[in-house]
Amino acid sequence: MSEFTRVLDEVEKGNGKAGDELLPLVYDELRKLATHKMAGEPPGQTLQPTALVHEAWLRLTGAGSKRWDNRGHFFAAAAEAMRRILIERARAKSRLRRGARAEHVSLDLVTVASDDPPDTVLAINEALERLVVRDSFKAEVVKMRYFVGLSQDEIAQALGVSVPTIRRHWATARAWLYAEMKTQPRK
Repeated sequence: MSEFTRVLDEVEKGNGKAGDELLPLVYDELRKLATHKMAGEPPGQTLQPTALVHEAWLRLTGAGSKRWDNRGHFFAAAAEAMRRILIERARAKSRLRRGARAEHVSLDLVTVASDDPPDTVLAINEALERLVVRDSFKAEVVKMRYFVGLSQDEIAQALGVSVPTIRRHWATARAWLYAEMKTQPRK
């Protein structure tokens, strides 16, 4: 029986000191395996082979660790642990590129650009729904101005029209909304 097999048997029996004996026996080979795995990774990888070995070691010897039949089985498990670590890191980086760091904001915390009381905001929204049917462009201007708080210059740029055009539409829409809100009973 090789030293490695003897130590594996001791680890499986629950001998805590055997784990301390196992690492020096396998560390150099795990490091070579990690270096080989890292060679296939894209440049700019922040994970180093030593860190990969340590993470794999923690997974191999942590709670619920498996029984290894022999040296080959142990290194196959180590290679699989390293592969999973690299895949998890790649997925995490991919999530970060796709907005995982974006701040999640509850819609309950979002406020409109206006300081008007809720009843007024609701009344304007109801009138705005009717304006959409009549003139969707003016309704868009109202949404951007009243609910988002954009300036007339910003709205003109966003909609690709001149500032005087936005001023005209805003003035007309505002007058229409005022008249509409006066004539419509509130729900």
